[in-house]
Amino acid sequence: MRQKLYLWVEDYLFFPNFFQRVISFILLPLTFIYMLIIALKRASAKSIDFGIPVISIGNLIIGGSGKTPLTIELAKKYEDVAVILRGYGRESKGLYIISQKGEIKQSVKISGDEAMLLAKSLPNATVIVSEDREKAILKAKELGCKIVFLDDGFSKYDIIKFDVLIRPKIEPTNIFCIPSGGYREPKIAYSLANLELKEGVDFIRVVSFIKDDDVINVLPNKLLLLTAISKPKRLLEFLPKETIMEAFEDHHRFTQEELDTINENYSDYTIITTQKDFVKLKNLNIKNLILMDLSLEILEAKKLESIDTYINSYK
Repeated sequence: MRQKLYLWVEDYLFFPNFFQRVISFILLPLTFIYMLIIALKRASAKSIDFGIPVISIGNLIIGGSGKTPLTIELAKKYEDVAVILRGYGRESKGLYIISQKGEIKQSVKISGDEAMLLAKSLPNATVIVSEDREKAILKAKELGCKIVFLDDGFSKYDIIKFDVLIRPKIEPTNIFCIPSGGYREPKIAYSLANLELKEGVDFIRVVSFIKDDDVINVLPNKLLLLTAISKPKRLLEFLPKETIMEAFEDHHRFTQEELDTINENYSDYTIITTQKDFVKLKNLNIKNLILMDLSLEILEAKKLESIDTYINSYK
């Protein structure tokens, strides 16, 4: 039941049917109030230059669009990098250094799934979680970092930064902002970005499958996709048509009881999950697991030169 509700909300926000569109129109007065608040916040913000290049990787729509893999792809090109994020789904509050120069200092319960994935994927970087991004930037400078990447920082109007916005391969048919639709800011906000990268044009997804530390080229016939990421149905395009799915809300913390039920109900299936999910699953008992490694390949490398120009302006 929870899975059906989660997927219903996803369809409502991005690709609504007629009934969902009716609900969307009914909620438009609330959307207009929300947009007014966003406009006032942007107009009244007094941006601070922290004396360090800050690159924000963001998107206009709710949920995932490739921010984490893009952050990994960009951050690994540089030295003395800090990656700062809020740390959704973590059991902690406040500022924590998750990794420093590749040395992991906290558990996934403290970090949240995205921060732990970043820490494991960027062995030379420092990863910090904090609700207060300004405080985290100051901590990064204190630790000797020379470049900061902000995960999901487009709405941090009080920070002078280089804004990279990711545009989805398939544009939502629902163009409204929340709660009438899935946009956090009107689509015109794409014009405010320093750099816009569109999936399928500027970058593509590269998917590999790993079992017992080995890459496999042929997947089993009976597959269950187990995941707790935003917009999970987007993963199905990389999997066989017969794949079934158990999707939990984004950043959900799996319990052993849930996995015992899945192991029992799908005893003859091979379970496939993402690297982001695996950082929470690895210490639990789950059978017959394949990892789905999602990375990005930049197609228009020349477009990234503007990031280098911005970073060099601080030298």
